[in-house]
Amino acid sequence: MALCAAVLVVVTPAPGAFAAAPFKPRQLSAFERRKAELLLDAKLPCLGCHELNGSGGRIGPSLTDVRTRRSADYISTMISDPEGTVPGTIMPRVRMTGRTRELIANYLLQPDGAPPRAAAGGPPVRPRPASSVSSDAASLYARFCAPCHGAGGGGDGFNASALPVRPAAHSSKTSMSTRSDDALFDTIFSGGYIMSRSNFMPPFGATLTRDQIRGLVKYIRSLCGCDGPAWSRDDR
Repeated sequence: MALCAAVLVVVTPAPGAFAAAPFKPRQLSAFERRKAELLLDAKLPCLGCHELNGSGGRIGPSLTDVRTRRSADYISTMISDPEGTVPGTIMPRVRMTGRTRELIANYLLQPDGAPPRAAAGGPPVRPRPASSVSSDAASLYARFCAPCHGAGGGGDGFNASALPVRPAAHSSKTSMSTRSDDALFDTIFSGGYIMSRSNFMPPFGATLTRDQIRGLVKYIRSLCGCDGPAWSRDDR
C-alpha cells in the first residue's frame, strides 16, 4: 500500500508585503471620547512625547492639530507601526489592541468633538529596514533615553520639564541601588504603567531587542556606579 505524505509549508510574508486596509474614520460618542481621554492621561504613553491641547511632552510633533497635517491612514499606521511608516523614527511601537488603536486614531481626528476629518494623502510606502537601530548601549541611551532622562542620566533631559512626573535620575546611586536589574529591564521593556510608575514612560519591548535592553540596563549601572539591592544580585 502506497503512503502519501503531505507537507505543509508556511511562508511568512516580509514586513510591508501587504498594504493595510485603509483606515475609515467614524464619529465617536461622548463616552468613547472620554474613554480615549482617560487612556491618554492615565495608561498610554503617547503624551510622554507628544503635546495635546497644551499638555504633554515636546519630543514628537503636536497632536493637537495633527488631523490638519496628516491623513487618517497616516495617523493609524503611525500608531500601529511607527518604524514601518517612518523609518528612523525614535517613536517606539506600543502594543495595543486594534480596538484601542482605532479609538485613539479617531480621537486624534476629532479632539474637539467635531466630525472626523484629516488631511488628504496616505502614509508613505516604505520597506521596513532590516535593522535601523544601533546596538551600542551609549548610542541607544542617547537616542531613546536622553530626551527625558538627560545625557548624563540626571533626569534632566529637555523633555523632562514638560512631564508631570520627573524622569528617573539614572545617575543617582541612592535611587538606582534600590532597583534590581530585572526591574530596570521590565520598565524599559514594558513601560512605566505596567510597573506602577508614570505611564508617560513608553515601552520599548516591541522596538528594541532583549539584548539591546540588557545593554541599556548595564549602561544605567555605569551611570550610577552602583549595583541593584543585595537580594537581587547573583553574588549575594
